[in-house]
Amino acid sequence: MAGGWSRDGAVQDQIDASVEDAINQARARLPKGESLTHCEECDAIIPQARREATPGVRLCVKCQEVIDRENKASHLFNRRGSKDSQLR
Repeated sequence: MAGGWSRDGAVQDQIDASVEDAINQARARLPKGESLTHCEECDAIIPQARREATPGVRLCVKCQEVIDRENKASHLFNRRGSKDSQLR
């Protein structure tokens, strides 16, 4: 977090920037376009209900779970550290 010689409000600015980064990453992962009838990875049928609930869906539930698990592991810590916190 910001500290040391940083200006007032720098901590909140850093928190806001981290939240905005997370929102932008989540929006970038949202599917776009028309839903597929078969999964891109395993060619399993994607049920009509899933296609209607998630416009632009391209993966079956199993394949999506695998990708979500892989993405979750890389987001366990905040890479946006301030110089002050790294020097201490």
